[in-house]
Amino acid sequence: MDRRKGRAVVVGGSIAGLSCAHALIAAGWEVVVLEKTCAPPKGSPTGAGLGLDPQSQLFLHSWLASPDLLHTSTIPLEIDQNQVTDSEKKISWTLTRDESFNFRAAHWSELHSLLYKSLPSNVVLWGHQFLSFQTSHDRASVRAEAKVLQTDEVVEIVGNLLIAADGCLSAIRQHFLPHLKLRYSGYAAWRGVLDFSGNENSDTITGLRRVYPDLGKCLYFDLATGTHSVLYELQNQRINWIWYISQPELELKGNSVTMKVSNAMIQKMHEEAEMVWVPELAQVIKETKEPFINVIYDCDPLENLFWDNVVLIGDAAHPTSPHGVRSTNMSIVDAGTLGQCLERWGLNELGSALEEYQSIRLPVVSKQVLHSRRMGRIKQGLDLHDRKVFDPMMATLEECEELQQRKMPFFGYAPSPSD
Repeated sequence: MDRRKGRAVVVGGSIAGLSCAHALIAAGWEVVVLEKTCAPPKGSPTGAGLGLDPQSQLFLHSWLASPDLLHTSTIPLEIDQNQVTDSEKKISWTLTRDESFNFRAAHWSELHSLLYKSLPSNVVLWGHQFLSFQTSHDRASVRAEAKVLQTDEVVEIVGNLLIAADGCLSAIRQHFLPHLKLRYSGYAAWRGVLDFSGNENSDTITGLRRVYPDLGKCLYFDLATGTHSVLYELQNQRINWIWYISQPELELKGNSVTMKVSNAMIQKMHEEAEMVWVPELAQVIKETKEPFINVIYDCDPLENLFWDNVVLIGDAAHPTSPHGVRSTNMSIVDAGTLGQCLERWGLNELGSALEEYQSIRLPVVSKQVLHSRRMGRIKQGLDLHDRKVFDPMMATLEECEELQQRKMPFFGYAPSPSD
């Protein structure tokens, strides 16, 4: 088997791209990551929380400089609880509760920092905006062009493999699938992180812990009629919240599904929160600085995850709605699986490695994307062709069981090349 060292060019320096860098370096490859932002984030004003499943945790442990780093930078999510709020009476009760959830809660910017600081210093090229790529006639190499934003110089980077980790609006995916459009879910999400450090004994936090007594170890899904929210605690005294609101599709600007918001929009959102949620949750929402809007999209499963020596991973491969807590986890497992396949086959059998990666990951992510879509529509009280609209106020036990995260296909473990 050929053991020449391959070279990969990764487009996108978010968690998916950095995970790819780790996985491929572990497989014996050289890696260059092109990232258009000019420096590592020092904290993200629109960053938010995410949940890491056990399989992702295993990959992260293997990549980080110290196995304790992940544990000390996250907190446990041991419980997955769905509950309903009566907006008129301002009372809540449990619909379903899973006490063996075994996820961990992280902040985006802190997980990103852990991954970046554990990489060699020369791997990520900051301030390099990807422009285009071209595959050689013999399909043995690919040349990427990027603009150095500080100088406007256009540079070429050549590798054996181009990895598209450039997100749900991927320019590389669009090259191969120019007519593919993302699918608007019918709702958008207000979200934010409340930093209560120094105010842990305030009326707001005391009241919130009284109403949500398992904060610090529980992922709460709170359902009201025609809407739902997510709530959980992050390390260093922060509360992460998300609130999904059905509405016509918003107009996006730039290459992002995140929108800036006006003071008038925030004020209206605060007023609506008081009408829908218990006062304790509404107060947390009102005290959060710089809340923002994510417009929720996904995409029907693709038929391919690679073309010649160009491969998609993360949101570029499977834009997904957030209700199955899958996006980051799929990105990490994509990267880990790709690395394992490349190590298994070697550079001389690159095509076989990519075929195996696709054969392993495509069935998994396809089912998870569609299940996540279904969970979102159920919890948001939207139509589904095979069931009546879910009413959390009148739900049966059987209907409530469908809300659990462990109903996600491949919830416990997704296949790997060694299986």
